[in-house]
Amino acid sequence: MSLKNDILAALEARRGQAVSGQELSARFGVSRNAVWKAVAALKQDGHDIDAATRRGYCLRAESDVLTAEGIRAALPPALRDMDIRVLPETGSTNNEAKRLIAGGISGYTLVAAEKQTAGKGRLGRSFFSPEGSIYMSLAFRTDAEIADAVKLTTAASVAVVKTVEALTDCRPGIKWVNDVYLDGKKICGILTEGVTDIESGRVRHIVIGIGLNCGKEPFPEELRDIAGSIDRAGVSRSRFIAGIAAELIACIEGADFLEFYRSRSLVLGKEINYIQNGVATPATALAITDSGALHVRRADGTEAVLNTGEISVRLR
Repeated sequence: MSLKNDILAALEARRGQAVSGQELSARFGVSRNAVWKAVAALKQDGHDIDAATRRGYCLRAESDVLTAEGIRAALPPALRDMDIRVLPETGSTNNEAKRLIAGGISGYTLVAAEKQTAGKGRLGRSFFSPEGSIYMSLAFRTDAEIADAVKLTTAASVAVVKTVEALTDCRPGIKWVNDVYLDGKKICGILTEGVTDIESGRVRHIVIGIGLNCGKEPFPEELRDIAGSIDRAGVSRSRFIAGIAAELIACIEGADFLEFYRSRSLVLGKEINYIQNGVATPATALAITDSGALHVRRADGTEAVLNTGEISVRLR
């Protein structure tokens, strides 16, 4: 790691507090002038750092350059050794994560990007990805049945909602399966992809991609009535990404999340239409099962359990 990155990590660990040049000099075994040059380079990169004689250097709380050091500093200590990759630009963080899987990964790998040029949605759809929003993918090795892997897409929506509620005054809801809404508009898209073993039919790796709208770039006209954003209120994207990753890993490792998921559901008890193979069927959403499926009662009184896949739900 370069001196610049070492100093950034030290400032991130005490974001909003002053760290003296003498302390940094002693810690990294370099001159005060070398510290000053490294800080100057960080400021050139866009980091908002205050410098004052006899006080030292302070990375301002609202500084928002996305870095691995910033994400790592905001993670719980037990997760700070994970592989974190931050890219200035990528086609899709999910595709980048799958490329890393092909090269061999162990443990959790987190990919984040300042900008996506070819964001991916469900069923091959594109995902609008304006600058200033959050684009991240978490990849990990598993040995799951496909049905168990699919359940993790609900966990991702829980991780997003919990983090947004912890860091802002917003209270989003979840539309089955995993779309996160705020004030009637979609603010987050989630795409879970599995890499399977052909012989066993089991999932060997999972990639969970998350795009959370929080930028200021206006949406295209065709999306303005359906897409929304959160106001980060000065909270850095690094903190959001770290929070979402930590909550998601807790779910992956066994934390119960379905009760929270149900408590934030926008469809339970509501009249809906579910669309399957292009056909809309009116129904009432009765329950969310322990596997994450949606239990509904159709207008004719018959009941069904809807699993994820080529099914979408719209409130009536």
